[in-house]
Order: sequence, then structure tokens, then C-alpha cells
Amino acid sequence: MSATPQLPPVAKLEQKTVVDLVSKGKRIDERGPESYRPIQIQVGLIEKANGSAQVHLGKSKVLAGIKVQTGTPFPDTPDEGVLTVNAELVPLASPSFEAGPPSEAAIEISRVVDRGIRESKAIDMKSLVLQKGKTVQVVYVDIYVLDHDGNLIDASSMAAIAALVNTKVSKMEVKGDEVINKGEHHQLPLNNYPVAVTFAKVDRTIIVDPSLEEEQVMNARLTVTIDKNGDICAMQKGGLYGFTPDEVRKAVHMAVGKAAENRARIMAA
Repeated sequence: MSATPQLPPVAKLEQKTVVDLVSKGKRIDERGPESYRPIQIQVGLIEKANGSAQVHLGKSKVLAGIKVQTGTPFPDTPDEGVLTVNAELVPLASPSFEAGPPSEAAIEISRVVDRGIRESKAIDMKSLVLQKGKTVQVVYVDIYVLDHDGNLIDASSMAAIAALVNTKVSKMEVKGDEVINKGEHHQLPLNNYPVAVTFAKVDRTIIVDPSLEEEQVMNARLTVTIDKNGDICAMQKGGLYGFTPDEVRKAVHMAVGKAAENRARIMAA
């Protein structure tokens, strides 16, 4: 496994500027502490995919594609389909990204997105079974980071869910041991729409949706994934330092509202 990509250190003057602004309730891009950058979501961009979506979060850009194919279920879940999430940090997205095996950052993104989808039971996995214990539909979620300007987890989460909402699957019929494609399509059955909301702790201040400059000076990172009912379905901690219980409670409370706002954007795309 390759090492997590490291960006060149922020110049000391710029670093001090970012920290000083955050401590005053301001940010280098003129946002408030609780504000996201502009979000744009486009769906259906990949013609040969079952579903796709591209998210611009500020200058960060992430593309997600969905492919649904037949396969074999896992032995411990013979009555469920299969979900596979993979993230790739495309080298052209950042000078710090290199070709080769997945970095720790790419693995973290795929695991956080996977956990949100799986733990919220977003996909009706039982509806993907064609022959119990033998043949099921496998949902592949492939995430490509095309531009890195911070908060890739949230951009990837929104892109993955928007792509799943956009996904259509073939109607399959089983005759004996043969699986026949009927040539008809229907919407992928979804039960939930989890959305990740990421916070950074800069000095002693909590901000939402950290930019690249803010990530480079943050002490800690916390991602909270919220389902459509306002419940937590996943959490991820990053960075060297921690959060106090009060800071976690504040972040969770804020995440519920921000997730609802971003979910509405996804559903309207």
C-alpha cells in the first residue's frame, strides 16, 4: 500500500492567516464557520454506467459511477446482493496523488462511503437476489477524485448517493440455472439516503467543510454520516488530536441540519 499523499506545507504566513481568521469566526474564502462552499451536482454523465453523478464542492470535483452485474453472494449472506465501494485519487487531481496501489486516503474515503450506505441500509440488498445462495446482483460504486481542494469525503459521499439515486438496473428472469436479461430497466430500490458531513478543528474552533488550506492546518477531523431520519449511521475521526464531548455533540447537532440540506440538493439533481 502506498503512503497517504502529503501536500507541501502551507507557507507559515498563510498558515497563520488561516488560523487567525478561523479564530475570529471568519475564513479565508469569506465563509462563516458553519457554511459549505457552493455545491453543484450533475447526474447521468456516464452513458454506459447504470448510474453516475459528479459533484463540485467548491473547487473539489468527484465523479461516481455505478455498475450493476450478476455475481455470487457471500456465504454468510446468501439472501442478499453485494455492495463494493472503491475510491481512486486520480493523479491529475493533485500534485500529491500518485499512480499505483490505493493510498490510505483513498481507502478511508471508500470505507466511510461504504459504511454510510451499508449501515443505513440504503440499498434494498434482498431485492438484488436472483437465486438464493447462487446468483445475485452486485452493485459496484466507483469513486474518482478529479480535483482536490479539500473535504473529499463529503464530495464522495454526495456523489455516490446521487449516482445511486440515478441508477437503473436491468430486469432479470431466472429459468432453471440460466439468468436472462429481459431488456427492461427499473430504478435501483433504495431505502435511505445517507450523507456525510465533515468538520475540522482549527486551533480551538470547529468549522464545517474544510478547504484544502484549512485541512493543512487543522488539528483534527470528524465526519458524521446522517441518514434520512436524522440518525447517525457512521462516524470517522482523523487527525492527530481529538474532540471534547461538547464539541462532538455540537458537530452531530450541526450535521443533522447540514445533511438534510445536502440531501435535498441530491434529490433535486
